[in-house]
Amino acid sequence: MHTGQHYSYSMDRVFFEQLELPLAKYNLDVGSGLHGKQTGKMLAGIEEILIKESPDVVLVEGDTNTVLAGALAAVKLGIKVGHVEAGLRSYDRQMPEETNRVLTDHCSDYLFAPTGKSKEILLHEGIAEKQVFVVGNSVVDAVVQNLEITKSKNQILGELGLNSGKFMLVTSHRQENVDSQDRFTGIIKGLQLVHSEFGVPVIYPIHPRARKQLEQFNINTDGLCLVDPLDYLSFLNLEGRALLVLSDSGGVQEETCILGVPCVTLRDNTERPETIEVGSNMLAGTDPNRILEAAKVMVKRQRAWVNPFGDGRTAEKIIGVLTEKTQ
Repeated sequence: MHTGQHYSYSMDRVFFEQLELPLAKYNLDVGSGLHGKQTGKMLAGIEEILIKESPDVVLVEGDTNTVLAGALAAVKLGIKVGHVEAGLRSYDRQMPEETNRVLTDHCSDYLFAPTGKSKEILLHEGIAEKQVFVVGNSVVDAVVQNLEITKSKNQILGELGLNSGKFMLVTSHRQENVDSQDRFTGIIKGLQLVHSEFGVPVIYPIHPRARKQLEQFNINTDGLCLVDPLDYLSFLNLEGRALLVLSDSGGVQEETCILGVPCVTLRDNTERPETIEVGSNMLAGTDPNRILEAAKVMVKRQRAWVNPFGDGRTAEKIIGVLTEKTQ
């Protein structure tokens, strides 16, 4: 089932085509909108489909509005729910994703935690241990599965005129950053300082909404290379070849850790503290000088950390648990 929360070609259809994924049986075409309206439309549409299909278990992954709507629709119908990426916490309720995570965890029957730390968080919140399963994160499965394809089929470095290890990669799309003129301006100024310091291209594949906010706030982006959103394989290729990645994305924090590429997180907190602990990541917030100082530290860091997010068999482990529990 596809809710259509992301609906542009570059944020949706290209992934199905490039990764040769089967199209969804159902697509709700919900589109964008206010959180309440979007989640409500999803809830109504998902409920109808679940009544028709009558599944044994509904799996939801991550922290989007789609995840919360899917979990609530299933629970209201008495259908078991499995939450993949359970137990992640930033403890920042200004992030809509944090509310989605917490509510989904507390209405799920099977909580698939990526790490032991995530399990501890769930147990501390009163969730029964028999409901929690440490399985790693499926992002590792995806990286392992697709990394070789990027090397043989993807030409993005050549297309952008880049050399491996001689550029930096940026993502910034989170609501709390791009909807705040002060925070978004701070991020861009920080990136410009990084560009001036290191003298390498700073590539920013920019989400359509983030680009709109840049224009609305009239933020100067001189020195940065803004490009359209990239397909998954192109982004993975850039990520694995970058000197440094600067991002406000949770998934990117994990991917860079897996790929052995240092990361600076453009947020004041993270729901992936494991990346900080192993040394692959550093929090910088949105202050320009802090961003520059963090970049200086991380560029020099030895890439010898151990990936804490599993062995690439997360999907297999989840199916194993569900097979055992639903028989």
